[in-house]
Amino acid sequence: MTDKPNFILVPDDAPPPPAPARPAQPPARQAAGGGMLARLRDIAGSAVSAAASGGAALMSALGNAEPPAETGGPSRPRLVFAVDATASREPAWAAARQVTDALVKAMPGGLDVALAVHGGSRVHTFTAFTDSANTLRDRAAGVECIAGMTRLLPILTTSLKHPGIRVVVYIGDVFEESLSAGRALADAMGARQTRLIVLHDTADASARRDAEVFWDLAKRTGGCVLPFDASAPDRLRDLLSAVAVYAVGGEKLLRQQRGDTPGAIALLEHLSGRR
Repeated sequence: MTDKPNFILVPDDAPPPPAPARPAQPPARQAAGGGMLARLRDIAGSAVSAAASGGAALMSALGNAEPPAETGGPSRPRLVFAVDATASREPAWAAARQVTDALVKAMPGGLDVALAVHGGSRVHTFTAFTDSANTLRDRAAGVECIAGMTRLLPILTTSLKHPGIRVVVYIGDVFEESLSAGRALADAMGARQTRLIVLHDTADASARRDAEVFWDLAKRTGGCVLPFDASAPDRLRDLLSAVAVYAVGGEKLLRQQRGDTPGAIALLEHLSGRR
């Protein structure tokens, strides 16, 4: 993979600076949102700050590709479908593009999905959340692979800013960013019960070196790593359908629907820690 050497872009040896001081909340707000919820907000904010301080490149890599600002909370659970679309990933992205609608069709009207894509060493696509399979498919169809380094961490950073996201599912092969920043973000996601599920493409031998990194990040959130096979789009569709069910109702709903969701058993096994 000539376009994606496997190395750390952001040094890990310097400790992240402390998170900026947060203004004191008025008494009424402290009473309503204090305790555990306030602590979780602090953890998430600190992780975002730590990841940003890992280097200006982390945040500049995001650019303006971010869901629009919102007012009020989401009415449905949310999922971010994130994809590595660098040049060497063209076969994998072609397979994933065919089955993006499986995320929405698995739970009609029950899940909103945003598409996030990085290529050209930046996150160039991060759509608004939608429950329309046609909208998601059309946006995916317009994405082309561009040579560059991977940019998973800006996607995780943005996901922590938006409420209601239950799962970030990521299709990728190598990890080329700061591991310490990634761990901080993963810990914050776990505190907010936002799961990271990685579909790891190991078609290239160099990708296998990063298997443990993805497992570390995913398990910190309570998520898992699943195998990705670009030559089996039907199996990928089954897995994405199961992930959608999991995003809506967790393991309980996934177990209830395993008879109607072919990928449910595989997902449950990986969530329980069996590889």
